[in-house]
Amino acid sequence: MRIISFILCFFLSVSAFAQIQYITRQPTKAELDAKRKEIQDAINETQKELDDIKNNKKATMGELSALQNKLAYRQNLIGTINEQLNDIDNSIKSSSKEILTMKQKLEQLKVRYAQSIRYAYETRSSYDMLAFLFSSRDFNDAMRRMKYLKKFREFRKAQVEQIRTTQAQLQHKIGTLNATKAQKDELLNTQVQEKQVLIKETEKKDQVIQELKGKEKELLKEIEKNRKVAQKIDNYIKLQIEKEMELALKRAEEEAAKKKTPEVAKVNPSVHPPAKPGATAVKPGNAAPAAVPVPKAPERENPSLLLTPTDVALSNNFEDNKGKLYWPVEKGYISDHFGQHPHPLAPQVMMDNTGIDIQTTPNADVRAVFEGTVTNIFSTGGSQEVVMIQHGSFFTVYNGLASVSVKKDQHVSTREVIGRVANNDEDVPTIKFQIWKSNGKKGSIKLNPEQWIGRPH
Repeated sequence: MRIISFILCFFLSVSAFAQIQYITRQPTKAELDAKRKEIQDAINETQKELDDIKNNKKATMGELSALQNKLAYRQNLIGTINEQLNDIDNSIKSSSKEILTMKQKLEQLKVRYAQSIRYAYETRSSYDMLAFLFSSRDFNDAMRRMKYLKKFREFRKAQVEQIRTTQAQLQHKIGTLNATKAQKDELLNTQVQEKQVLIKETEKKDQVIQELKGKEKELLKEIEKNRKVAQKIDNYIKLQIEKEMELALKRAEEEAAKKKTPEVAKVNPSVHPPAKPGATAVKPGNAAPAAVPVPKAPERENPSLLLTPTDVALSNNFEDNKGKLYWPVEKGYISDHFGQHPHPLAPQVMMDNTGIDIQTTPNADVRAVFEGTVTNIFSTGGSQEVVMIQHGSFFTVYNGLASVSVKKDQHVSTREVIGRVANNDEDVPTIKFQIWKSNGKKGSIKLNPEQWIGRPH
């Protein structure tokens, strides 16, 4: 009976062991690491621009904008580190549970192996084995008992292998857990350092704000002057878009006139038979035959600016790339956003930006965000130039160029260089970028470029 009961325990233990799976899941942080690197690169790039601005004593709002952008990146970096710490904490908890389960299983394996060794020692006599076989009811029962004994020997060997495998997995899991804890300690130190830097940068930003508040009157005058200049440019842009629409409509009418086949007036022969030979005049008192009226072509209602299938495709492609358009410069950050928002130094003053301002590196190349045709190049009244590019029914405007490398009516491709960025009144390299859409006779509307451009690339 002892042999049979032990064999039953053997099969139960094998079944239970088969149900337990050891999952050595390594915590993957590739995406978070890539995100941290991207943010750190952006911080380094902003720091370079900030260093350039600091070398210029005239810089004021540009320095504040760079500091605010750097602070935003720093806070984002700390948030990413917190995400990594949370991920590591979850990994540590999961690994600790697995290690505890593996230790308990290892103890069970050791206990059962000791039981099998003890039983083997107690039944080491060949007499007991023979008695177990000869006590069989028949030949088939004897064969089954021999198989049980064979499986029992294999089970002891399997127990040893399971103990060794479990011990190796346990040691590997403990090593992984210790490495994860070391990563956590390193991240915690990085987090503390980043928070200290954030405090210093916040203090620097507050210091710059206090210095600029002493020049509030000058800034308000500058704001008002820039507002008037921007209004003049916006009005001119609207006028140019309307002119382009008028030209397009005129071309449409000319094209329609060329395709139109003139219809010759016909006379019904049954009512007005043809004149006999030699009859050259109409007798007095007889009216001349009336010509059949030719129906006029229906007038177009709300004609579109688009004329050709190519223009239609270009416009559709532009719209399909919403949120994925290239930036007008390779590097930089948005220093002033679209629409109405309070001025950072004078909250009572509402700013209204028709587009976005992108602060970039000195002498940076300005690029077309999408293929199109240069419709206009004009000056803002100073040393800066403005380039307008048409993309079907869409227009992109690049304001703040020191030099222009394209010509009017020139077709440009995506990311083709159209000029170089100029410095603004504070000698900070800044490009003002706008997107407009023509609605035919309904006029034109301003669009938020932040909803159309993707990441800087």
